Amino acid sequence: MSDNTHQAKKRFGQNFLVDDNIINRIIRAVSPKTGEHLVEIGPGLGALTEHLVNNDCQLDVVEIDRDLAEKLQQRYTNMPNFRLHLIDALKADFGAFAKPTQSLRVIGNLPYNISTPLLFHLLAYKPCIQDMHFMLQREVVDRLASPEGHKTYGRLSIMVQYHCHVEPLFVVPSTAFKPAPKVESAIVRLRPRHREVSVTDPVFFARVVNACFQQRRKTIRNGLKLILKELPANCVTNIDLGRRPETFSVDEFIDLANQLSASR
Repeated sequence: MSDNTHQAKKRFGQNFLVDDNIINRIIRAVSPKTGEHLVEIGPGLGALTEHLVNNDCQLDVVEIDRDLAEKLQQRYTNMPNFRLHLIDALKADFGAFAKPTQSLRVIGNLPYNISTPLLFHLLAYKPCIQDMHFMLQREVVDRLASPEGHKTYGRLSIMVQYHCHVEPLFVVPSTAFKPAPKVESAIVRLRPRHREVSVTDPVFFARVVNACFQQRRKTIRNGLKLILKELPANCVTNIDLGRRPETFSVDEFIDLANQLSASR
């Protein structure tokens, strides 16, 4: 949907995808099939919407910008498989979109300023999501996919990798957008996973991971100082708390959080 009259709004972090080659690569990566239920977050000028709505999919679109929403609604008003929701994606109930017998496939060019909180919001709906394909700042994708021991490994890596398989797909140059952002972007695929060993208390797990990375250059023991004060002395016997948090794998963080939780 070409529209040179719409002025990108900084408060919504708008950068519109205009490169047809990149658009086609994204659609090939998503590979929408007839009858699937898709949710597009932040459709903007409809660069991806045009391809998705014509694939005979059920398409729910979430847009916060009233001007863009009106343009999209007018364009696709005669498409029975198109539904538009004028709402902030951070407040959207994605579970309400899903049907009991069919999971959602989520797609989006996520604004840089809300990408991390939006990812955490979406993880709460993991049971009803098949997969997610997102355009994010390249630095964020690097953090999502980072293995332990790397400088990009941290809270975001662990929390997302606990819930999902993370697959970086390809880099998108800033010239693919109008206006062009100052940083590169990348496409990432997230597929919800079911671990053999899961955390016994998800809220406590998140608290442990967050505490450990508040001072990432210090040891786990230092990071957990306040939490350990709440627990019996010597409550963890088989985990070396003298290591730094970036050396712990996701599985080790699960083990750590579960042992601490059992001691409470």
